[in-house]
Amino acid sequence: MKLKIEDTIKLHHWQRKCGKNMNIKSKDIVVIKTGKDKGTRGPIEKVFPTKNRIIVGGVNIVKRHAKKTSTRGGGIVEKPAAIDASNVMLICPHCDLATRVSYQIQDGEKKRMCKKCKKVIS
Repeated sequence: MKLKIEDTIKLHHWQRKCGKNMNIKSKDIVVIKTGKDKGTRGPIEKVFPTKNRIIVGGVNIVKRHAKKTSTRGGGIVEKPAAIDASNVMLICPHCDLATRVSYQIQDGEKKRMCKKCKKVIS
């Protein structure tokens, strides 16, 4: 009996198609479009493509109550939580504006391009 990928990885039905084409990568600078941190800029620290979520540095900080362990003390710990990738926009490093991303094939490689200034984003 052959197993499908959906059977081996436990994902919700709405997560099976997400994350196949994320326009943003780690270390990109993004601006937050919605929520309590609207308008804040920060670098992407971690990307979760299957869940279509990202962690942005200094954004969506939550407090967690940690129990004391042998290596660290307990107390209230602040750490960044993941936000949905649709709630951010990429900042173009050339024109310094929030932009959408297009793709173009140059020299046999697929490159990301800024929709506003038409320059290649590394």
